[in-house]
Amino acid sequence: MDASSYTTLTRQSGLRHEMQSIANNIANAATTGYRREGVIFSEFVATPESGPSVSMARMVGRDIWDIQGGLTQTGGTLDLGIEGDGYFVIQTPEGERLTRAGNFSTDAESQLVTPDGYAVLDAGGAPVFIPQDAGSIAISRDGTVSVQGNPISQIGLVVPVDSGEMERQKGVMFNAPSGTLPVENAQVLQGFVEKSNTNPVWEISRMIEVQRAYELGQSFLEKEDERVRKVLENMGR
Repeated sequence: MDASSYTTLTRQSGLRHEMQSIANNIANAATTGYRREGVIFSEFVATPESGPSVSMARMVGRDIWDIQGGLTQTGGTLDLGIEGDGYFVIQTPEGERLTRAGNFSTDAESQLVTPDGYAVLDAGGAPVFIPQDAGSIAISRDGTVSVQGNPISQIGLVVPVDSGEMERQKGVMFNAPSGTLPVENAQVLQGFVEKSNTNPVWEISRMIEVQRAYELGQSFLEKEDERVRKVLENMGR
């Protein structure tokens, strides 16, 4: 297989991964707290002393878009939206994870939890408890939870040390391998949730572009395969 075929195959592989990311973004366009995902490519260029140069691109990672999604007012007492930077911290069996999805509720043990039942952590890394018989519950912009006007906890908000290393872990949860830092001047809005930051129209437009590029690459490979077979047939005569 010559260099042009290798280059095209590498390109096809990258386009396939990008198509998967686009499809996932479209599927989660209405998912609370979803962060759009892009694909990162790197280019390898070989410039031999004799002969033509070769350029090959390959996928090296995924990029999580950290752009603020729109905030929808729900009026839910335990629905929380973040305005600006920051992530909620939740406890999972695999360790602490980050999320922007603030559609919370309480479980049988009075813990503030996600729809999957994972505990939401406070600023000190402990679960947030809200008494079952609590009267009026107020959550201020800095995340302080008050019952009947008495502060009982403060919801933790953090940012990753290196946002470029963020890893998606199951839908709207992320892992921060390099650790996290507390958010200064946190802005929590009670009664709101953040929508997905995906733009479906842009995603569909990009999907069409990627599909056309993939089809062109596939056509080239088929023609190249046909050319090689004809050469071999002629050599065998």
